Amino acid sequence: MSIRKIAVLGAGNGGCAAAADLTLRGYEVRLYSRSPSTVQPIVDKGGIEILEDGIESLARPALVTSDLHEAVAETGLIIMAVPAGAHANFAAKIAPLLQQEQIILLNPGHTGGALHFAHCLKQLRPALKPRLCETVTLTYICRLKGPARVEIYRRTTHLRCAAFPGKFTGALVPLVQAIFPQVVPALNVMETGLCNINAIMHPAGMVANAGWIEKHAGDFCFYSEGIMPAVANVIAAVDGERLKIVRQLKLPPLTFIEIFYQAGLTTSDARASGSVYQAIHESAPNKTIKSPARLDHRYFNEDVGYGLVPMSELARYLQIETPVIDALILLASEMNHTDYRKQGLSLEKMGLAGVNPGKLETLLQEGF
Repeated sequence: MSIRKIAVLGAGNGGCAAAADLTLRGYEVRLYSRSPSTVQPIVDKGGIEILEDGIESLARPALVTSDLHEAVAETGLIIMAVPAGAHANFAAKIAPLLQQEQIILLNPGHTGGALHFAHCLKQLRPALKPRLCETVTLTYICRLKGPARVEIYRRTTHLRCAAFPGKFTGALVPLVQAIFPQVVPALNVMETGLCNINAIMHPAGMVANAGWIEKHAGDFCFYSEGIMPAVANVIAAVDGERLKIVRQLKLPPLTFIEIFYQAGLTTSDARASGSVYQAIHESAPNKTIKSPARLDHRYFNEDVGYGLVPMSELARYLQIETPVIDALILLASEMNHTDYRKQGLSLEKMGLAGVNPGKLETLLQEGF
């Protein structure tokens, strides 16, 4: 099977990068945003300007639309490049439109995203057996630099991808690899979800720099200036708690630094040092990326609610203590007047409530 028609849902950083890159590589791309005002600048410009390695191009997707049915009809692959908080809403909208043979790629799934999306689809269309997979993070390290203009700093390397149910990984991941060669298969969606580097580092950076963010509206480099040694110590502690979950689930116990290195985000010297601080400070793709201008941002809303919360939920499920992760969830909730425990991704939303932990491995392989 060769996929030539691709729907990209979401016209943010990752969605525009994917739509532009895939268009320039000869795929028939349909780019969707639920907001007409988001797609209008792309229509007005006649495409998406893309800058990578100093080369500028104008990519002209086959279709740019705010009509979901028009976007996904007869496509072989549907790439979901949307915030994790939008997964349930998108599942509800796309459920009646899906054809059995279509593949859905959550890019990324964050932590528990594939389980959440599959659980939503199961409730809406019980007879559908979705061909669903997820990556650890975006396929591109990128940022929108203006209306209809995206810059790609780096393509994520060694990008883990797994299907849910896992028994379909062997069939689906090679099809994704044909489009994104940097993709590699993971054991299951717990491996992908628990390699969520954004959840490991962003909440700590946001909590520690909250005053600076509010005072200067984020006018500093989040990674190179905001992640100082003390902040890196907190990130390392979060990683240590995450690894307890990983080991109990018998998944590859890769540290944050190793995942960061394999993704092409830091140097071999930083990898050898074992220092989270050095790894982040030797990250060329992240060096000039600015801080969020406010605390009400996906570094909290997504990386706490759909990153740390599901990690904490899984830890409780497995009877593992995660005091640092729990503290960051509490502090983020107080700072943003948002109950991330309530609004985030719970065991129930992932379809795991009431599932015996001894049956989890079978569920990940066979599905709900």
